[in-house]
Amino acid sequence: MDIEERKKGAETKQVKVVFKNLINDHNTLFGGIALQWMDEVAYITATRFCRKKVVTVSTGKIDFKKPIPYGTIVEIIGRIAKVGSVKLEINVQIFTEEKYTNSREKSVEGSFIFAVVDNNNQPVKLLED
Repeated sequence: MDIEERKKGAETKQVKVVFKNLINDHNTLFGGIALQWMDEVAYITATRFCRKKVVTVSTGKIDFKKPIPYGTIVEIIGRIAKVGSVKLEINVQIFTEEKYTNSREKSVEGSFIFAVVDNNNQPVKLLED
């Protein structure tokens, strides 16, 4: 399987609902919860791509474009953005949907960097030559 097929096969989607226990005093999703969901999807995407042990190394810029209101449906999508010798960059987007309309918009976007590690958490090569 070539790199582009692996990238496509690694795409990960999760759908969630913004319930009361996840909101702040503005009746919108806590930013930290959004980041947690994004990191989880990025981790799954990275693992599906390389099928090796990966760890989060850093995040890139995270843009909170629109608040995510209580009671909405969100879809979190992770895609491989860049493949290096040891690290992967995953782009993650959160889309917000109103439950009773076809309204859908991008609310958050960011990137997460993962490294492939061995059982001693030392970096190893991502792809075999």
